Amino acid sequence: MSRLHRETHLVERIGWLRAVVLGANDGIVSTASLIVGVASAAASRHEVMVAGAAGLVAGAMSMAAGEYVSVSSQADTERADLARERGELAANPEAEEVELAGIYVERGLDSALARQVAQQLMAHDALTSHARDELGISHISTARPVQAALASAASFTIGAVLPMAIAIVAPRPTLVSVVAAASLALLALLGAIGAGAGGANVWRATVRVAFWGAFAMALTAGIGLVFGTAA
Repeated sequence: MSRLHRETHLVERIGWLRAVVLGANDGIVSTASLIVGVASAAASRHEVMVAGAAGLVAGAMSMAAGEYVSVSSQADTERADLARERGELAANPEAEEVELAGIYVERGLDSALARQVAQQLMAHDALTSHARDELGISHISTARPVQAALASAASFTIGAVLPMAIAIVAPRPTLVSVVAAASLALLALLGAIGAGAGGANVWRATVRVAFWGAFAMALTAGIGLVFGTAA
């Protein structure tokens, strides 16, 4: 005898996983790059930490604001589409039923079965059926601005704290190399964790994240060396 059970799919993690991985990655890359750049300019440890702390606060607020605005725009679009669909269902439900049945025919059902499925789904919840199958809006993909903003800010902060903590304990003569190496290791670990949680290729994600992190730190180190020497 079969039993009903609820399956958990990786796609359900997309919303929060994207915000968390992006935030933590940004926190590590931007803060480590800032620390490496300032330290390469022969600044004191105090100046390096002030720059890192300022970058942490500014970055976390920027991530939160950017994510909130971006996801809010998506939510506004979804609400507008749902309002328009609600109006169309009220004005002409027969045409909407035909439209929904046509979608199921395109997916492989025969016309009679597609019409029956459309009738039953619309009788149960017409708006949800059209939102999911016509507009592509579901509970998995629904935009959540506040959740995305808080997740991005928190994950950025956690990511940024890591290179700062390393900069505090690293000897000043080797601060640049220690922060860079440790940050690259953290980025590689983050890439592997994110890929594993999302079911993606772990090796490819790890190399991609580490490469761009190394590139960013190399650029800021070069800028720090040039301007530090010039000063």
